[in-house]
Amino acid sequence: MKIRPIQASDWPHILEIQLECYPQIEPESLSVLQSKWQASPDTCFVIESQSVVIGYCLAHPWLKDSPPSLEQVLANIDSPDTLYLHDIALSSLSQGKGAGRQVLTALMNLALSKGYPSISLVAVQGAHHYWAKQGFEIKKIDKDLSGYTDDACYMVYTL
Repeated sequence: MKIRPIQASDWPHILEIQLECYPQIEPESLSVLQSKWQASPDTCFVIESQSVVIGYCLAHPWLKDSPPSLEQVLANIDSPDTLYLHDIALSSLSQGKGAGRQVLTALMNLALSKGYPSISLVAVQGAHHYWAKQGFEIKKIDKDLSGYTDDACYMVYTL
């Protein structure tokens, strides 16, 4: 497997993987997803296996305890204090290849190298169980997460 920066030709694959992975959520538009990439292209990447995109990671600098809403077009943030993990999504083609661990390790190393004290995310569709096993902790915040799924919860990993 290979992790590499997102290229313009990857977006149809990213949209397809988003649809596969999130059947309970209205898919975010291409322009919103691309705004995350444009805000921080060096923390967004795809995962390839045999030259086929099998997953993606979209992460960007943000403010801790205030996750962006779904469908929010991003702008640059002054004084970010967390690397916000919008999404690691893996297609069924990635199963059994260790892609999730490889991508998360790469993202954690990248966050450390950039001096972020944490990685934060909103877990949906029961994913909080997975993220807790990776060391993320649920944190109560004031922001309403009802735009996500009913089980959405904010989580933080301290680096």
